[in-house]
Amino acid sequence: MITENGPKVIEFNVRFGDPEAKVIFPRLENDLAEIFLAVTEKRLHEVKLRWQTGASVCMIAAAPGYPGPPTKGLPITLPEIHPQETQIFHAGTAIQNEQLVTNGGRVFGICAQGADIAEAREQAYSLLEKVRFQGKHFRSDIAVKALN
Repeated sequence: MITENGPKVIEFNVRFGDPEAKVIFPRLENDLAEIFLAVTEKRLHEVKLRWQTGASVCMIAAAPGYPGPPTKGLPITLPEIHPQETQIFHAGTAIQNEQLVTNGGRVFGICAQGADIAEAREQAYSLLEKVRFQGKHFRSDIAVKALN
């Protein structure tokens, strides 16, 4: 959280499904399996993490009703292709009768990388507009404070 006295940590979100994790992993250059193996072998201190330069932005495409009980079973249309520097992370989705549908509140994490926050944000919102399902909603202020 940004305060008058600078950034303050109020919680750590480290589950892979959290947007805070989804925004970081695409920038990781290491093989994730290498890191997991090092953790299990108690030698993580030997692994030097390598990160791509630039910025990453992630936002959530939410189902109608979220943050309350979400509407499930809504058909989803995804773009056939999207830029390599973007990712669509499934969260609240399912397959019903061979159709991708909503199945939770946070339906997708839409992420993008760029040379700076402005470029990453523009790429993420551009992709978000191409992800379609009835009642999709999302925050429009993601990364705005960082741009200021």
